[in-house]
Amino acid sequence: MIMRLVLVFLFCASAVFAVQPDEVLDDPVLEGRARELSKELRCLVCRNESIDESNADLARDLRLLLRERLVAGDSDAQAIDFIVARYGEYVLLRPTTGGSNWLLWAAGPMMLLLAGGIGIGYLRKRATATGSQETELSPQEQERLRRILEE
Repeated sequence: MIMRLVLVFLFCASAVFAVQPDEVLDDPVLEGRARELSKELRCLVCRNESIDESNADLARDLRLLLRERLVAGDSDAQAIDFIVARYGEYVLLRPTTGGSNWLLWAAGPMMLLLAGGIGIGYLRKRATATGSQETELSPQEQERLRRILEE
């Protein structure tokens, strides 16, 4: 029971250990800003994990770079812009909607509208399509049917 509790604690606390003690800034205000900003940056190794949570070496380098920029006097936006300029917009966990990303943001709703239009068109065409035309049997077919039924 105790072993399970320890394992659960270690599993839940793994993100706490991502920031190394030697990375922590002396100024608690700057450290708080650095922690908030690092939650918005993607680890390029782990992909869907922030650099604040990641134990990868590249995430550590990004955390240190971010702290260097903040200590140098950069604002939050300047520090983020510096890292984006260096590593590309992929480093943001929440990409911007400007530039070429507008197509990615619009692709989902556009595909939904396209699928809805195709579905509505199909249903309308199906509703207006003429059913199978019933025609009367020819005299030869009537004679053949009569023979089949007599058997």
